[in-house]
Order: sequence, then structure tokens, then C-alpha cells
Amino acid sequence: MPEERPVQWGSLSDHLARFKQLSRQLGRTVRAGYWFPHIPLSVALASSGVFLLWIIFELQKRVLLADFPKNVFDFRPSSMPYVLIGVAMLIMSIGLLFRSRFAWIIAIVLTISTVLSAAILGHEHHQVLTYYHGILLVALLLSYRWFNRSSLAAGTLFAVTSALLLLIYAVFGSLYFGNQFSPHIRDLVTALYFAVVTMGTVGYGDITPKAPEARLFVISVIILGVAVFATSVTAIAGPMIARLTARKEKRMKRSNHFIVIGATPLAYNTYREFKKRHQTVTLIMPHPPASGEIEAADLIVGDANSLEILRAADADQAQAVLAMRADDSDNAFIVLAVKELKGRAKTVVAISDSKHLERVKLVQPDIVIAPDVLGGELLAMMLSGEPITGDFLMERVLHFDRSPRQPS
Repeated sequence: MPEERPVQWGSLSDHLARFKQLSRQLGRTVRAGYWFPHIPLSVALASSGVFLLWIIFELQKRVLLADFPKNVFDFRPSSMPYVLIGVAMLIMSIGLLFRSRFAWIIAIVLTISTVLSAAILGHEHHQVLTYYHGILLVALLLSYRWFNRSSLAAGTLFAVTSALLLLIYAVFGSLYFGNQFSPHIRDLVTALYFAVVTMGTVGYGDITPKAPEARLFVISVIILGVAVFATSVTAIAGPMIARLTARKEKRMKRSNHFIVIGATPLAYNTYREFKKRHQTVTLIMPHPPASGEIEAADLIVGDANSLEILRAADADQAQAVLAMRADDSDNAFIVLAVKELKGRAKTVVAISDSKHLERVKLVQPDIVIAPDVLGGELLAMMLSGEPITGDFLMERVLHFDRSPRQPS
């Protein structure tokens, strides 16, 4: 009996890694970040809306063209949801072009509504619609992280548009199913009243659906009304809160403070000592701390080599900037970035290797400290009986030139 060969999982993982690498290279070659996936999804959603409107027109064109424009609104009850959804898809496809989070949410709601409408109301093209929108729904869900933009103007526009479309759907649907309500809905005012009451989930009970189709219609209005209301509040309140928060952060400008950069024990201890002395201090770290010891108002997460991060910490108004990262070269680059801001802050650099001392001094920091180097030297001096004077400590602990600098 031949022996079974073990599955080579390593080779499979290698193939997957190569595929991902090739995909990234291809994406960079075609500049996918500028157009993918928002443009293809926008085109797909707009095509879906056009397809829905085309189907309704083909089914109703005899009635529509028989006595135009008198029969413009003479649709069958099963056609009205597709008309409203088709128009909404065309509008929301514009929002997808701008990577709007609200438009992405409404697009998902519309695709689900199309599938449910086809299943509940029935249609000769419902299988094609179900398959197409099923694929579109999966694509939208997988691309959620690309639709992360929100603005107050866009959110308000799409919220009003969605509410109006839903109101039109509820009003005309109430008129079409009017004979299936008790009492019957025969005029536009009564239909508008019932639509608003149903969308608001108030339900006074003076008009009730009696037939199964009317009840399913009312259920769809309630579900869509809750969804539109929730997403509208999110689309409007989110950017408004972000704008108010941004304004609040702008008012918290700091000056004459200390900035400590790094996630090393020396940086943590320096931060604690400043806090003990009731000094205003900001700690810049490349990643969030594991513990909650650092106050949120004192913490900025980011790369301190970036001028944007230094400006966010008001480094140009700081009293001193202390570069205390583990890499000596990173600390040297931080000094250069601080000097580029042309502020009045003193620069302090911590080095861990004495070999880098002369190179770090080339960027002309105000103070250079080498605690790791000094620890071994002090221990050797103490055990050897050599004297340790204050001048020696000032020279070895703080490697700076006491003579004033000449202006450049």
C-alpha cells in the first residue's frame, strides 16, 4: 500500500504570500488606491438603478404611453418599490464616488430591500435581481473600510433625500393598497397622514391594514423608516460631533510645556517626574501604552519624526523637547524636525551607545544625556575608588556646551 504524502502547508502559505505580494504590486501599478473599489461599486449601484427603472418602463410602457402624462403614476403595486429604490440607487451611487459612509450604508439597505421586494411582491426578473444584488451586497460589505468619509453637508443631503424617497414610497403605496385598509385610503391627504404616522412608528390605530399585501407593505415602511432615521442621525450627528471635538482640541493649545518622546523606561520615568512637579507635559509614543497610567490629555500617538505630529503637540511653543527613543538615529532626526519648526524649544537627546555621541552632536542638540553609558562608568569608578565630582557629573551626564551659541 503506497504511503500517503503529507500536505505541504508551507508551500501553500508561500503561494498565498506571493499572491498577496503580486496583488499589491499590481494595485500599485494600476494605482488602484485612486479608483478602487469606490468607482466600480458606484457604477454597479447606478447600473442596478438603471436596470430596475428600465424593467418597470418595459412592463408599463403601454400604459404610460397610452395617455401620457395622465398615466405617469398608473403603476402596478408591485412596481412602485422598484421605482423608488431605482431612483435612490442612482442618487447614492454619487455618494459612493466620494467614499461616503452614509451612502455606503444606504446602498446596503437598498440592495437588501430589492431582494426582499422581489421575494415578497414577486417579479418575472426577481431571480436575476436577487443574484445580482446578492453579489453587490457581498462586495459592499467586504469594502466597508474604504468608505470612511463623513461630512455634515453630504450627510444632511443624503438623509433628506432618503427621507423624501421613503415618504413618496409610503404615500403612493398607501394609495395603491387603499382598498385593503380600514377605512379605505382614497385621497392624497389621508395617504400622507398614514405615511407619516407609519414612518414615525406612532400607530394611532385609526387606519389599519386588513389584507396580507397591505400588512407586508406597512411592515416594509416601518423597517425602512427606522433604518433611514437611524442612519440619518448617524450621518448628521457624527460629523457634527467630530467638528465640535476638533474645535475643542484647537482651543487646547499648549505653550511653555515639555514634550517627552519615546516608549522607553527613561521616557516613562521622565514623564512621571514632570507630573510630580505639576509641570505641563506631553508624551508622544509610536503606539498606545499597554496600561492606563498615561493621562489621555497628555498622550499623542504617532511618529515624532513627522512635522504634523510635532505641530499637534505644539512643539514650536514648547519649553523643551526630549527625544528619548531607543534608537539614537531616530532621536537625531527628531531634533532636526524640531529645529525645522523654528520654535524656541530646547532639544534634549538621550543616547544609548557612546559610539553615536559625536554623530548626534552634529545635529546640535542643546543637551545630550547618556544614562546607560554613565551607569557602567560610575560603577567602575566607585569600585575603583576614583573620586566623583559635581563637574564630572555635569560633563558626563549632560553633554552640552556651556558657552553660548553664535547666531547662524
